[in-house]
Amino acid sequence: MTSAELSAPTVALGTWAWGDSGTTGDGYFGSEMSEAGLREVVDRAMSNGLTLFDTAVVYGAGRAEAVLGRTLAGYWRGDYQLSTKFTPQAAGGSGDPVAEMLQQSLTRLGTEYVDLYWIHNPADVDRWTPQLIPLLEAGTVRHVGVSNHNLEQIARADEILGEAGFRVAAVQNHFSLLYRYAAADGLLEYCRDHGTRFFAYMVLEQGALTGRYDAANPMPDGSSRAAAYNGILPRLQPLLDRMRAIADGRDASVADVATAWALAKGTTPIIGVTKPRHIDGLLRAASLPLSAEEIAVVEAEADAAGVDTRGWWERER
Repeated sequence: MTSAELSAPTVALGTWAWGDSGTTGDGYFGSEMSEAGLREVVDRAMSNGLTLFDTAVVYGAGRAEAVLGRTLAGYWRGDYQLSTKFTPQAAGGSGDPVAEMLQQSLTRLGTEYVDLYWIHNPADVDRWTPQLIPLLEAGTVRHVGVSNHNLEQIARADEILGEAGFRVAAVQNHFSLLYRYAAADGLLEYCRDHGTRFFAYMVLEQGALTGRYDAANPMPDGSSRAAAYNGILPRLQPLLDRMRAIADGRDASVADVATAWALAKGTTPIIGVTKPRHIDGLLRAASLPLSAEEIAVVEAEADAAGVDTRGWWERER
């Protein structure tokens, strides 16, 4: 049983892409990766204090968890934090599907506990949240978070956990320059008021806000993100140009500006990392202050793009 407050580095490392098969065009991201290369990513991250790794059962049907577990082998468990998720839509038919899915994750990750365990989607808050309490009491889960929940669902989960002396320690939702509903819906304010850490995912919009891709250089054919983003890349060019102008002269990149913006909003960005140089970018972003004027300018350009990057798994607004 744990009562300690959740602590985490400034930026968390996302492993969604690690669930791809490693063959271009075969997977959500169409990323080519090797375990040796990902081990370099882990080594670079660990040596620079970026020690929270976020994953999930459904990232490549367990592949991301398994690869992460192998790349962390050899490090002392107390030197890093693991964040993974219970996805209700993937639950089995056993009498205790939350504990069963957690045990599968623990096996793949090669650990006896996770620092942060999320209810991935709010299929039924009253059904799934109570099943986390025995895991907290046993210590196999140190902290609980909720992902893709709205304010009402977060408050209800907090109420259920509170009856047992626990709380929702973190919220993880889609939040980027192109998708700022967490601010408009009051989620960021709620988290500030309740001392709840807000983790922002898709800060880089799966690469669309990195400056790497444009109409002439689209995302990898055959990947799901190509289908979602390649059609809107031309509309993002003015925003990317503005972000590049901010980055120029600061030894920074477009991706660094997008991450720095999320940090300026008081969030903990979860940034997907597949190459060692991505760690260098996160370190730059963490020391890249944006002025109020720069923030206003990029938000105005994002609004002018007029795109909707809501994921298929997210509720309509």
